[in-house]
Amino acid sequence: MAAPLSDGDRRKQISVRGIAGLGDVAEVRKSFNRHLHFTLVKDRNVATPRDYYFALAHTVRDHLVGRWIRTQQHYYERDPKRIYYLSLEFYMGRTLQNTMVNLGLQNACDEAIYQLGLDLEELEEIEEDAGLGNGGLGRLAACFLDSMATLGLAAYGYGIRYEFGIFNQKIVDGWQVEEADDWLRYGNPWEKARPEYMLPVHFYGRVEHTPEGMKWIDTQVVLAMPYDTPVPGYKNNTVNTMRLWSAKAPNDFNLQEFNMGDYIEAVLDRNLAENISRVLYPNDNFFEGKELRLKQEYFVVAATLQDIIRRFKSSKFGCRDPVRTCFETFPDKVAIQLNDTHPALSIPELMRILVDVEKVDWDKAWEITKRTCAYTNHTVLPEALERWPVSMFEKLLPRHLEIIYALNQMHLDHVAALYPGDIDRLRRMSVIEEGDCKRINMAHLCVIGSHAVNGVARIHSDIVKNSVFKDFYDLEPEKFQNKTNGITPRRWLLLCNPGLADIIAEKIGEGFITDLSQLKKLLEFIDNETFIRDVAKVKQENKLKFAAYLEEQYKVKINPVSMFDVQVKRIHEYKRQLLNCLHAITLYNRIRCNPSKSIVPRTIMIGGKAAPGYHMAKMIIKLITSIGEVINNDPYVGDKLKVIFLENYRVSLAEKVIPAADLSQQISTAGTEASGTGNMKFMVNGALTIGTMDGANVEMAEEAGEENLFIFGMRVEDVEALDRRGYNAQEYYESLPELRQAIDQITSGFFSPRDPSCFKDVVNMLMYHDRFKVFADYEAYIKCQGQVDQLFMDPREWTRKVIRNIACSGKFSSDRTITEYAREIWGVEPSATAIPPPNLPRN
Repeated sequence: MAAPLSDGDRRKQISVRGIAGLGDVAEVRKSFNRHLHFTLVKDRNVATPRDYYFALAHTVRDHLVGRWIRTQQHYYERDPKRIYYLSLEFYMGRTLQNTMVNLGLQNACDEAIYQLGLDLEELEEIEEDAGLGNGGLGRLAACFLDSMATLGLAAYGYGIRYEFGIFNQKIVDGWQVEEADDWLRYGNPWEKARPEYMLPVHFYGRVEHTPEGMKWIDTQVVLAMPYDTPVPGYKNNTVNTMRLWSAKAPNDFNLQEFNMGDYIEAVLDRNLAENISRVLYPNDNFFEGKELRLKQEYFVVAATLQDIIRRFKSSKFGCRDPVRTCFETFPDKVAIQLNDTHPALSIPELMRILVDVEKVDWDKAWEITKRTCAYTNHTVLPEALERWPVSMFEKLLPRHLEIIYALNQMHLDHVAALYPGDIDRLRRMSVIEEGDCKRINMAHLCVIGSHAVNGVARIHSDIVKNSVFKDFYDLEPEKFQNKTNGITPRRWLLLCNPGLADIIAEKIGEGFITDLSQLKKLLEFIDNETFIRDVAKVKQENKLKFAAYLEEQYKVKINPVSMFDVQVKRIHEYKRQLLNCLHAITLYNRIRCNPSKSIVPRTIMIGGKAAPGYHMAKMIIKLITSIGEVINNDPYVGDKLKVIFLENYRVSLAEKVIPAADLSQQISTAGTEASGTGNMKFMVNGALTIGTMDGANVEMAEEAGEENLFIFGMRVEDVEALDRRGYNAQEYYESLPELRQAIDQITSGFFSPRDPSCFKDVVNMLMYHDRFKVFADYEAYIKCQGQVDQLFMDPREWTRKVIRNIACSGKFSSDRTITEYAREIWGVEPSATAIPPPNLPRN
């Protein structure tokens, strides 16, 4: 860890965090000591750093509880329309510092902990990341929860409490090795188990057609135990709830099957039921059709819908008796947002409950379902689309299969009436895909069962309308929307970059924290020499701090005046970490060729996890570490170039590296990255972007001016034209000498002397079946990187561009995104009014 702040530095970090009153500090100290006392009385005499962390977490939690209870009372009494954000992933990271920031407690805690002879940052480092997500989709859900609470929406996040989150990544001999993420090992101070709201979830069984309607019988039951985590808004006393379900076997589980007396075996078999919430599937943008994954998807949906309906029926606070029995008003009181297709079973499950249980007429039930549900699409990659075998549904969810068939028939009848004789259109638009293995296309199910379908950046939403769901768009154009992603400025500016937040607040006040568009006011200071100097100084301090962290954690020494060139994201062919590798090799060859030539020193940092079963992604990691091994140990290179692989990239590491970055790499093939959100985090934290016209990069360039980003490479139209012509990697290999040299070095074993054929699969892919056309953008990329070097040699001009980027990043707040969802999809209005704090009367 970086060295603790000096007294002077600690006193300086006060403006945005708020000045701590003496009473607040005394109260925090008292509460901390009380919690520590009870920890030690229970266990032992000597406190460990972890004891101190838990004492502080419980102290901060105490400040949440009153607000949490009051918020829920407020909702019960006013009975607003409630928003349910359903996601199989919530990538929350750490909670302590975020809670202190949002409650305005950070300074009081910092001062109290300092007076007790402890270091707040050291305690913060003890907390495990809640890694219940893979990457962008799960982190977006976390940012959305923060914004929904800050905007005073009656919103709930619903997901799964995975016992093991995304694996911890170790690099051994240059290869990724996965380790289980036992994040709950020491307990989680932020969650509260709610056994009183435990619910049954049914699997398997069969459907009986009776005079009273359909009955799903002979099922296996698994219990869903809810764990609630508070989600505080920023200084508005609103505390919403994230409810995560954990699977529990019922006490009679399997005992009836074991009347032969094998009681022990029956109890051990409880694990089979409880495996449902055991582990997060570690795939990003890839569909793996495993039965356990389908069980997870139904498990979260079935438990959540029961909970939603219970809450809909009893509106007044504390009332558990059903009040509403008519479902006519359901869509006026409930909005369900499906985060990708993973919770798509909400559509047939809501139909099942309405028709089979609540006895609502089929057509009425379908109208209610469509008005309630909305679907966010997150990817256009075909390998990521969920297509479940019908045979798996038949066994696991027989009633849902019947409902899906009936909905599909209704849908196809409608299409056939509008396009008589167009059989191919029916085939394209069916929810059921015919073939050797009949499959259910979950994206099609989401589109027909939702009143709104959105992409996550303008370019992505256009692709959704014009290609992925073109037939559906032709049918119902009014259904399709864009909602460009955003990030929460609380975590991604205030928390991770307090130095930058402070100098911004000095110039324009603190309003930007909840209205990021106010950053536009910084345009006035683009030529202000003091501000230019301050921005550069904060960046340099962040770089020094990150360099110290790398040296302490990984024993890696880097040059803090070099350009910090960073690409951190999941490892995937479409994200083109290989293009970055080719640039590193090209720079290396240029240095070797002319060692005396003065060049801009660079530290290239690449981080990210590869899905355990994704061979090519693992090879890419091995290539990065191998290139680093050669370059970092070449005496000719010295301090001019380093290539570092950042091990175990996760939310808490992002919070350290992003504020320290000079250059942000967003270099996916145009038309493949739906939005990206890392790009936005770098922008608001004062890095410049080198990127393609893909995802939200397009809108970033529009906001800041294309000349203030380093944009290169093919646009979507160019990629399509190249596809029509036929992409031939060999042509580029033969016509670009520096590219040929780099590929020949990889092929010959220059970077893998102990195993010269190590990278044959990588080279073979690049030369003969590269879907993402790395070579086609190589020349433009290298040239663009030359422009990056040029500008970096003029620190004043570089910093002016940085200020312009920060000033133009306001659009990319998740507060703006959520405001658009609220008004244009959910039909609710955000509220700027704070709930009274617990110590004041409620009215």
